[in-house]
Amino acid sequence: MVTTILSESQIARIDAAARTILERTGVEVPHDELLARLADSGAAVDFARRRVRLPGDLVDHCLATAGRQYTLYGRDTRRQARFGVGERNYNSIHGEAHWTERIGGPRRPCTLADVATAARFGDGLERLTIVGAMSDPHELPAAWRCVAVMAELLAGTTKPIGFWYHDRASARFCNELLIALRGDVETARRYPVCGPFLEPISPLRFPFHGLDLLFETARLDLPVAVGPMAQMGLSAPMSLAGTMALEHAEILAGICLTQMVKPGLAVCYGGICHAFDMRTTQMIFAGPEQAIFGVAMTQLGRHLGLPVYINVGLTDSKRPDAQAGLECGATLLAGAAAGADIFGHLGICGVDQATSLEMLCWQHEVVGYVESCLRAVDLDDDALALDLVDSLGPGGRFIDTDHTAARFRREQWFPTVLDREFHQAWLDDGARSTEDAAKRNLV
Repeated sequence: MVTTILSESQIARIDAAARTILERTGVEVPHDELLARLADSGAAVDFARRRVRLPGDLVDHCLATAGRQYTLYGRDTRRQARFGVGERNYNSIHGEAHWTERIGGPRRPCTLADVATAARFGDGLERLTIVGAMSDPHELPAAWRCVAVMAELLAGTTKPIGFWYHDRASARFCNELLIALRGDVETARRYPVCGPFLEPISPLRFPFHGLDLLFETARLDLPVAVGPMAQMGLSAPMSLAGTMALEHAEILAGICLTQMVKPGLAVCYGGICHAFDMRTTQMIFAGPEQAIFGVAMTQLGRHLGLPVYINVGLTDSKRPDAQAGLECGATLLAGAAAGADIFGHLGICGVDQATSLEMLCWQHEVVGYVESCLRAVDLDDDALALDLVDSLGPGGRFIDTDHTAARFRREQWFPTVLDREFHQAWLDDGARSTEDAAKRNLV
């Protein structure tokens, strides 16, 4: 199954529009060292306004030097997330401000104890390849919060990890943790466990700390995901094409900046634009536009030959209900079939409104469903079973054959949350809802 939306000529048109934006309008880069390096590399730099205009040949040069494949390794280096090699990865959210113990109940500020819970829980979810902190514990000072979160994740999971870096100083301490984990600098470089997330501020601006900390993480060659969150109608034009062109321009600029920090640094193309809801005045996580964005941005990233991160598999719902099933399933299936490497952070209730283990459990089930949809069909002689069909003949029964016993576990997907029971069995079990089943899986 391969999903596409854009033709080759449409991809080229969006790419050309993005390059026009970079050369004519430019981006704001509030970092003196990077401004100097960009000027030395041929960019047109207005130092007073901190505005940089990037010529096409510089963009092409930076794309050529950027690393296109990388692997994240857990504390147990056998647990890996590989990018740029045609594999799909799934991660829980890096950190929300609020936590909900019970769907429909009150939210509370996240704590470091929640990070520990998220680490252990994510470690046990087989389809998660990267365990996110889920919590951004505001009880801790921002200056060293990410260091404490990283330490908690490293203690709680053997998988690769995800969290929000803060600034260059705290990134230096995070590096020391990684070096201690691996034993020396060279081994820490060879087996990265995480990477920073560079998020441009749409439209066409970059945050100082997000850029500055790259000088520290680049010491260990940590890969960088570049992911603006341009919102159609708010921080991007009120059109799918205009939003994608702006998003694409911001990603290209971000890639150029990573190569100014250190040529050869591996990058991930984060095409995570969204639509803005003109009725509710908040971002839309999972409308039909998001399925389009997910597929089209994957095509744009693949056009550049880069690993791709998109925001699909999310939901605007606050609970694991029918809306969540529709939105998570439809957008994730489209994006996964398009060939992205990693998908939206799982475990969020609504639009960045809270973190929930119940929602994470439900989305983990959706991942299993989608992965089963995308599995390869076995067409060998045993699968076609011509001799068996011939031996049983018309009216034969397959349920009690050795063939069925040997194959049913690999030919069928069995849910842990979704309901397939007979009506009476469902009633006897309390007529449980999907939300009830997700909650039960937490126990």
